[in-house]
Amino acid sequence: MKIVAPRETRPGERRVALVPESCKKLVQAGFSVSIESGAGDAAIYPDEAYREAGATVETSPAEMLGSADIVLRVNAPADEADRSEVQWMRPGAVLVGSLMPLRHLQAVRALAARRITAFSTDAIPRTTRAQAMDTLSSMANITGYKGVLLAATELGKYFPMFMTAAGTVFPARVFVIGAAVAGLQAIATARRLGANVLATDVRPEVKEQIESLGAKYVGVELKENASAGGGYARELTDEDKARQRAVLAEQCAAADIVITTALIGGVFAPRLITAEMVRRMRPGSVLVDLAAEGGGNCELSRPGETVVENRVRILAPLNLPSTMPTHASLLFSRNLAAFVLAFTRDKAFQLDLADDIQKGSLITHEGEIVHSRTREAVQTAGAGGKRS
Repeated sequence: MKIVAPRETRPGERRVALVPESCKKLVQAGFSVSIESGAGDAAIYPDEAYREAGATVETSPAEMLGSADIVLRVNAPADEADRSEVQWMRPGAVLVGSLMPLRHLQAVRALAARRITAFSTDAIPRTTRAQAMDTLSSMANITGYKGVLLAATELGKYFPMFMTAAGTVFPARVFVIGAAVAGLQAIATARRLGANVLATDVRPEVKEQIESLGAKYVGVELKENASAGGGYARELTDEDKARQRAVLAEQCAAADIVITTALIGGVFAPRLITAEMVRRMRPGSVLVDLAAEGGGNCELSRPGETVVENRVRILAPLNLPSTMPTHASLLFSRNLAAFVLAFTRDKAFQLDLADDIQKGSLITHEGEIVHSRTREAVQTAGAGGKRS
Protein backbone atom coordinates (compact mmCIF):
# COMPACT_ATOMS: atom_id res chain seq x y z
CA MET A 1 0.00 0.00 0.00
CA LYS A 2 1.11 3.52 -0.76
CA ILE A 3 1.05 6.30 1.86
CA VAL A 4 1.51 9.91 0.75
CA ALA A 5 1.87 13.26 2.51
CA PRO A 6 1.21 16.34 0.38
CA ARG A 7 2.37 19.87 1.12
CA GLU A 8 0.11 21.80 3.49
CA THR A 9 -1.56 24.81 1.87
CA ARG A 10 -3.29 26.63 4.73
CA PRO A 11 -1.95 30.21 4.87
CA GLY A 12 0.90 30.40 7.36
CA GLU A 13 1.02 26.63 7.88
CA ARG A 14 4.59 25.38 8.43
CA ARG A 15 3.91 21.84 9.66
CA VAL A 16 4.12 18.66 7.64
CA ALA A 17 2.12 15.48 8.25
CA LEU A 18 5.05 13.07 7.99
CA VAL A 19 8.63 13.51 9.14
CA PRO A 20 11.53 11.23 8.11
CA GLU A 21 11.48 9.34 11.41
CA SER A 22 7.88 8.17 10.80
CA CYS A 23 8.56 7.49 7.12
CA LYS A 24 11.24 5.03 8.14
CA LYS A 25 8.86 3.20 10.49
CA LEU A 26 6.14 2.97 7.85
CA VAL A 27 8.58 1.71 5.22
CA GLN A 28 9.82 -0.93 7.66
CA ALA A 29 6.19 -1.98 8.20
CA GLY A 30 5.87 -2.71 4.48
CA PHE A 31 4.35 0.50 3.08
CA SER A 32 5.71 2.56 0.22
CA VAL A 33 5.83 6.22 1.28
CA SER A 34 5.87 9.36 -0.86
CA ILE A 35 6.15 13.01 0.14
CA GLU A 36 5.53 16.05 -2.02
CA SER A 37 8.76 17.88 -2.77
CA GLY A 38 9.31 20.76 -0.35
CA ALA A 39 6.54 19.66 1.99
CA GLY A 40 8.88 19.55 4.99
CA ASP A 41 11.04 22.58 4.19
CA ALA A 42 9.31 25.03 6.56
CA ALA A 43 9.63 22.52 9.41
CA ILE A 44 13.33 21.96 8.61
CA TYR A 45 12.85 18.51 7.11
CA PRO A 46 14.49 18.67 3.66
CA ASP A 47 13.71 16.34 0.76
CA GLU A 48 17.04 14.57 1.18
CA ALA A 49 16.16 13.52 4.72
CA TYR A 50 13.03 11.82 3.40
CA ARG A 51 15.01 9.99 0.72
CA GLU A 52 17.45 8.76 3.36
CA ALA A 53 14.47 7.45 5.36
CA GLY A 54 13.31 5.38 2.38
CA ALA A 55 10.57 7.65 1.09
CA THR A 56 10.09 8.82 -2.48
CA VAL A 57 9.94 12.55 -3.15
CA GLU A 58 7.40 13.43 -5.86
CA THR A 59 6.93 16.70 -7.73
CA SER A 60 3.38 16.20 -9.06
CA PRO A 61 0.83 16.35 -6.23
CA ALA A 62 -2.01 15.35 -8.54
CA GLU A 63 -0.26 12.17 -9.66
CA MET A 64 0.92 11.42 -6.13
CA LEU A 65 -2.55 11.75 -4.62
CA GLY A 66 -4.14 9.83 -7.49
CA SER A 67 -1.93 6.83 -6.76
CA ALA A 68 -2.33 6.89 -2.98
CA ASP A 69 -4.05 4.30 -0.83
CA ILE A 70 -3.63 6.45 2.30
CA VAL A 71 -3.25 10.23 2.43
CA LEU A 72 -1.88 11.85 5.58
CA ARG A 73 -2.45 15.56 6.17
CA VAL A 74 -2.24 18.05 9.01
CA ASN A 75 -5.30 20.08 7.93
CA ALA A 76 -8.39 19.46 5.82
CA PRO A 77 -7.46 18.94 2.13
CA ALA A 78 -7.04 21.96 -0.12
CA ASP A 79 -9.90 22.97 -2.39
CA GLU A 80 -8.46 25.68 -4.62
CA ALA A 81 -8.76 26.49 -8.30
CA ASP A 82 -5.33 25.06 -9.08
CA ARG A 83 -5.21 22.47 -6.29
CA SER A 84 -8.35 20.42 -5.75
CA GLU A 85 -6.87 17.67 -3.63
CA VAL A 86 -10.11 15.79 -2.95
CA GLN A 87 -10.75 15.43 -6.68
CA TRP A 88 -7.20 14.21 -7.22
CA MET A 89 -7.69 11.40 -4.70
CA ARG A 90 -9.10 8.16 -6.00
CA PRO A 91 -12.49 6.94 -4.69
CA GLY A 92 -12.01 4.50 -1.82
CA ALA A 93 -8.74 6.03 -0.64
CA VAL A 94 -8.21 6.63 3.10
CA LEU A 95 -7.54 10.12 4.46
CA VAL A 96 -6.17 10.68 7.97
CA GLY A 97 -5.59 14.09 9.52
CA SER A 98 -6.94 16.73 11.87
CA LEU A 99 -9.86 17.61 9.61
CA MET A 100 -11.87 19.58 12.21
CA PRO A 101 -15.02 18.50 10.35
CA LEU A 102 -17.41 20.76 12.24
CA ARG A 103 -15.39 23.74 11.03
CA HIS A 104 -14.97 22.47 7.45
CA LEU A 105 -18.37 21.26 6.33
CA GLN A 106 -17.75 21.95 2.67
CA ALA A 107 -14.64 19.76 2.69
CA VAL A 108 -16.65 17.00 4.41
CA ARG A 109 -19.27 17.13 1.68
CA ALA A 110 -16.58 16.88 -0.98
CA LEU A 111 -14.95 13.90 0.73
CA ALA A 112 -18.27 12.07 0.97
CA ALA A 113 -19.10 12.80 -2.65
CA ARG A 114 -15.68 11.46 -3.71
CA ARG A 115 -16.27 8.31 -1.60
CA ILE A 116 -13.18 8.92 0.53
CA THR A 117 -12.86 7.09 3.84
CA ALA A 118 -11.85 10.01 6.06
CA PHE A 119 -10.65 9.78 9.65
CA SER A 120 -10.29 12.93 11.74
CA THR A 121 -7.73 12.56 14.52
CA ASP A 122 -9.28 15.35 16.57
CA ALA A 123 -12.32 13.06 16.96
CA ILE A 124 -10.30 10.11 18.26
CA PRO A 125 -11.70 8.94 21.64
CA ARG A 126 -9.62 10.04 24.60
CA THR A 127 -8.80 6.59 25.88
CA THR A 128 -5.55 5.13 27.14
CA ARG A 129 -5.21 3.00 24.00
CA ALA A 130 -5.66 6.03 21.72
CA GLN A 131 -3.25 8.41 23.48
CA ALA A 132 -0.43 7.83 21.01
CA MET A 133 -2.75 8.88 18.15
CA ASP A 134 -4.23 12.01 19.75
CA THR A 135 -3.10 14.95 17.61
CA LEU A 136 -5.46 17.31 19.43
CA SER A 137 -3.59 16.77 22.70
CA SER A 138 -0.16 16.95 21.06
CA MET A 139 -0.92 20.29 19.46
CA ALA A 140 -2.73 21.67 22.52
CA ASN A 141 0.42 20.99 24.54
CA ILE A 142 2.40 23.25 22.22
CA THR A 143 -0.35 25.87 22.23
CA GLY A 144 -0.33 26.13 26.02
CA TYR A 145 3.45 26.44 26.12
CA LYS A 146 3.74 29.03 23.37
CA GLY A 147 0.79 31.03 24.68
CA VAL A 148 2.56 31.71 27.96
CA LEU A 149 5.74 32.73 26.15
CA LEU A 150 3.71 35.25 24.11
CA ALA A 151 2.20 36.60 27.31
CA ALA A 152 5.63 36.92 28.94
CA THR A 153 6.89 38.85 25.93
CA GLU A 154 3.96 41.27 26.00
CA LEU A 155 3.85 41.87 29.77
CA GLY A 156 5.86 44.83 31.02
CA LYS A 157 6.89 42.92 34.13
CA TYR A 158 9.04 39.97 35.13
CA PHE A 159 7.32 36.65 35.70
CA PRO A 160 9.45 35.57 38.70
CA MET A 161 10.18 37.32 41.95
CA PHE A 162 13.59 38.98 41.94
CA MET A 163 15.48 40.27 44.96
CA THR A 164 17.89 42.89 43.66
CA ALA A 165 20.03 45.72 45.00
CA ALA A 166 17.26 48.03 43.82
CA GLY A 167 14.70 46.15 45.87
CA THR A 168 12.33 43.21 45.48
CA VAL A 169 10.25 42.66 42.34
CA PHE A 170 7.20 40.57 43.11
CA PRO A 171 6.09 37.73 40.80
CA ALA A 172 3.47 38.18 38.11
CA ARG A 173 0.03 36.78 38.83
CA VAL A 174 -1.23 34.47 36.08
CA PHE A 175 -4.80 33.22 35.87
CA VAL A 176 -5.45 30.22 33.58
CA ILE A 177 -9.00 29.41 32.52
CA GLY A 178 -9.47 25.78 31.51
CA ALA A 179 -7.34 22.85 32.66
CA ALA A 180 -7.36 20.46 29.74
CA VAL A 181 -4.08 19.82 27.91
CA ALA A 182 -3.41 23.41 26.78
CA GLY A 183 -4.36 24.83 30.16
CA LEU A 184 -2.22 22.39 32.13
CA GLN A 185 0.79 23.11 29.92
CA ALA A 186 0.17 26.84 30.33
CA ILE A 187 0.13 26.38 34.11
CA ALA A 188 3.33 24.36 34.05
CA THR A 189 5.14 26.83 31.78
CA ALA A 190 4.08 29.88 33.80
CA ARG A 191 5.21 28.16 37.00
CA ARG A 192 8.58 27.29 35.46
CA LEU A 193 8.99 30.96 34.60
CA GLY A 194 8.35 31.82 38.26
CA ALA A 195 4.84 33.26 38.16
CA ASN A 196 2.22 32.98 40.88
CA VAL A 197 -0.41 30.89 39.08
CA LEU A 198 -4.11 30.36 39.73
CA ALA A 199 -6.36 28.24 37.54
CA THR A 200 -10.00 27.32 37.19
CA ASP A 201 -12.07 24.75 35.36
CA VAL A 202 -15.74 23.82 35.45
CA ARG A 203 -14.70 20.20 36.01
CA PRO A 204 -13.79 19.88 39.72
CA GLU A 205 -11.99 16.59 39.08
CA VAL A 206 -9.01 18.52 37.64
CA LYS A 207 -8.27 20.24 40.96
CA GLU A 208 -5.60 17.70 41.84
CA GLN A 209 -3.89 18.09 38.46
CA ILE A 210 -3.79 21.87 38.81
CA GLU A 211 -2.35 21.71 42.31
CA SER A 212 0.20 19.07 41.31
CA LEU A 213 1.73 21.66 38.97
CA GLY A 214 2.12 24.18 41.78
CA ALA A 215 -0.90 26.35 40.97
CA LYS A 216 -3.83 27.31 43.17
CA TYR A 217 -7.20 25.90 42.14
CA VAL A 218 -10.07 28.40 42.02
CA GLY A 219 -13.33 26.49 42.13
CA VAL A 220 -16.67 27.38 40.58
CA GLU A 221 -19.67 26.11 42.55
CA LEU A 222 -21.95 24.64 39.89
CA LYS A 223 -25.44 23.20 40.22
CA GLU A 224 -24.84 20.55 37.54
CA ASN A 225 -21.85 18.43 36.53
CA ALA A 226 -20.02 20.15 33.65
CA SER A 227 -17.93 17.21 32.51
CA ALA A 228 -18.75 15.80 29.07
CA GLY A 229 -16.26 12.93 29.44
CA GLY A 230 -13.01 12.33 27.60
CA GLY A 231 -11.40 15.40 29.17
CA TYR A 232 -13.99 17.75 27.66
CA ALA A 233 -16.47 20.13 29.21
CA ARG A 234 -20.09 20.66 28.20
CA GLU A 235 -21.92 23.96 27.94
CA LEU A 236 -23.19 25.31 31.26
CA THR A 237 -26.72 26.18 32.28
CA ASP A 238 -27.61 29.89 32.50
CA GLU A 239 -27.50 29.73 36.30
CA ASP A 240 -24.07 28.12 36.31
CA LYS A 241 -22.81 30.61 33.73
CA ALA A 242 -23.72 33.42 36.12
CA ARG A 243 -21.78 31.72 38.93
CA GLN A 244 -18.81 31.26 36.65
CA ARG A 245 -18.85 34.90 35.50
CA ALA A 246 -18.64 36.11 39.08
CA VAL A 247 -15.51 34.03 39.76
CA LEU A 248 -13.88 34.98 36.47
CA ALA A 249 -14.53 38.69 36.95
CA GLU A 250 -12.90 38.63 40.39
CA GLN A 251 -9.81 36.72 39.27
CA CYS A 252 -9.29 38.62 36.00
CA ALA A 253 -9.36 41.92 37.88
CA ALA A 254 -6.48 40.75 40.10
CA ALA A 255 -4.34 39.15 37.37
CA ASP A 256 -1.38 40.43 35.40
CA ILE A 257 -1.98 37.77 32.75
CA VAL A 258 -5.10 35.83 31.84
CA ILE A 259 -4.76 32.74 29.64
CA THR A 260 -8.02 31.31 28.28
CA THR A 261 -8.15 27.80 26.84
CA ALA A 262 -11.79 26.75 27.17
CA LEU A 263 -13.39 24.72 24.36
CA ILE A 264 -16.66 22.82 24.34
CA GLY A 265 -16.10 19.33 23.00
CA GLY A 266 -12.59 20.38 22.01
CA VAL A 267 -14.02 22.45 19.12
CA PHE A 268 -16.07 25.56 19.93
CA ALA A 269 -15.13 28.34 22.35
CA PRO A 270 -17.67 29.58 24.90
CA ARG A 271 -17.65 33.34 25.47
CA LEU A 272 -16.42 33.64 29.04
CA ILE A 273 -14.72 37.05 29.25
CA THR A 274 -16.94 40.06 28.69
CA ALA A 275 -15.82 43.53 27.65
CA GLU A 276 -16.71 44.76 31.12
CA MET A 277 -14.38 42.16 32.70
CA VAL A 278 -11.55 43.36 30.45
CA ARG A 279 -12.18 46.98 31.44
CA ARG A 280 -11.81 45.99 35.09
CA MET A 281 -8.41 44.36 34.49
CA ARG A 282 -5.20 46.06 35.57
CA PRO A 283 -3.73 48.57 33.10
CA GLY A 284 -0.81 46.90 31.35
CA SER A 285 -2.17 43.41 31.88
CA VAL A 286 -2.34 40.87 29.07
CA LEU A 287 -5.04 38.42 28.00
CA VAL A 288 -4.06 35.57 25.65
CA ASP A 289 -7.07 33.88 24.09
CA LEU A 290 -5.86 30.39 23.15
CA ALA A 291 -9.38 29.44 22.03
CA ALA A 292 -9.28 31.86 19.09
CA GLU A 293 -9.41 28.98 16.59
CA GLY A 294 -12.85 28.13 17.98
CA GLY A 295 -14.08 31.74 17.96
CA GLY A 296 -12.44 32.98 21.16
CA ASN A 297 -13.29 33.01 24.86
CA CYS A 298 -13.20 36.81 25.08
CA GLU A 299 -15.85 38.89 23.35
CA LEU A 300 -13.23 41.48 22.40
CA SER A 301 -10.89 38.95 20.77
CA ARG A 302 -10.25 39.21 17.06
CA PRO A 303 -8.81 35.89 15.86
CA GLY A 304 -5.33 36.41 14.50
CA GLU A 305 -5.02 39.97 15.84
CA THR A 306 -3.98 41.91 18.93
CA VAL A 307 -6.48 44.36 20.41
CA VAL A 308 -5.88 47.01 23.08
CA GLU A 309 -8.82 47.88 25.34
CA ASN A 310 -8.39 50.20 28.32
CA ARG A 311 -4.60 49.57 28.27
CA VAL A 312 -5.14 45.78 28.33
CA ARG A 313 -3.60 43.85 25.45
CA ILE A 314 -5.75 41.03 24.08
CA LEU A 315 -3.90 38.49 21.95
CA ALA A 316 -5.88 35.95 19.89
CA PRO A 317 -3.20 33.92 18.09
CA LEU A 318 -4.11 31.30 15.49
CA ASN A 319 -2.33 28.01 14.80
CA LEU A 320 0.36 28.37 17.44
CA PRO A 321 1.71 24.84 16.80
CA SER A 322 2.76 26.05 13.35
CA THR A 323 5.09 28.57 15.02
CA MET A 324 7.07 25.61 16.39
CA PRO A 325 6.95 23.52 13.20
CA THR A 326 9.86 21.15 13.86
CA HIS A 327 8.53 19.62 17.06
CA ALA A 328 4.88 20.13 16.10
CA SER A 329 5.46 18.13 12.92
CA LEU A 330 7.42 15.47 14.79
CA LEU A 331 4.61 14.90 17.30
CA PHE A 332 1.85 15.10 14.71
CA SER A 333 3.68 12.65 12.47
CA ARG A 334 4.17 10.22 15.34
CA ASN A 335 0.43 10.41 16.09
CA LEU A 336 -0.52 9.66 12.46
CA ALA A 337 2.01 6.84 12.16
CA ALA A 338 0.70 5.33 15.40
CA PHE A 339 -2.83 5.38 13.97
CA VAL A 340 -1.80 3.65 10.75
CA LEU A 341 0.45 1.09 12.42
CA ALA A 342 -2.17 0.19 15.05
CA PHE A 343 -4.36 -1.19 12.26
CA THR A 344 -1.67 -2.64 10.01
CA ARG A 345 -1.85 -6.36 9.31
CA ASP A 346 0.23 -8.19 6.69
CA LYS A 347 1.79 -4.94 5.45
CA ALA A 348 -1.59 -3.31 4.82
CA PHE A 349 -3.92 -0.94 6.66
CA GLN A 350 -7.09 -2.75 7.70
CA LEU A 351 -10.45 -1.07 8.09
CA ASP A 352 -12.14 -2.18 11.30
CA LEU A 353 -15.14 0.05 11.76
CA ALA A 354 -16.23 -1.88 14.84
CA ASP A 355 -13.06 -0.74 16.61
CA ASP A 356 -13.80 2.13 19.00
CA ILE A 357 -10.95 4.29 17.66
CA GLN A 358 -11.85 3.92 14.01
CA LYS A 359 -15.56 4.19 14.71
CA GLY A 360 -15.15 7.34 16.79
CA SER A 361 -12.91 9.16 14.31
CA LEU A 362 -14.58 8.09 11.05
CA ILE A 363 -16.17 11.07 9.29
CA THR A 364 -17.03 9.86 5.77
CA HIS A 365 -17.24 6.38 4.27
CA GLU A 366 -18.73 4.90 1.09
CA GLY A 367 -20.30 8.17 0.04
CA GLU A 368 -21.91 8.96 3.39
CA ILE A 369 -21.18 11.32 6.28
CA VAL A 370 -21.17 8.81 9.13
CA HIS A 371 -20.02 11.02 12.03
CA SER A 372 -23.27 11.97 13.74
CA ARG A 373 -22.35 15.47 14.94
CA THR A 374 -20.89 16.37 11.56
CA ARG A 375 -23.88 14.96 9.72
CA GLU A 376 -26.22 17.03 11.89
CA ALA A 377 -24.12 20.15 11.28
CA VAL A 378 -24.20 19.59 7.52
CA GLN A 379 -27.96 19.13 7.59
CA THR A 380 -28.38 22.28 9.68
CA ALA A 381 -26.17 24.29 7.34
CA GLY A 382 -28.42 23.34 4.43
CA ALA A 383 -27.71 22.30 0.89
CA GLY A 384 -25.82 25.50 0.05
CA GLY A 385 -23.11 24.63 2.54
CA LYS A 386 -21.02 26.95 4.63
CA ARG A 387 -17.89 26.46 6.63
CA SER A 388 -18.76 26.40 10.29
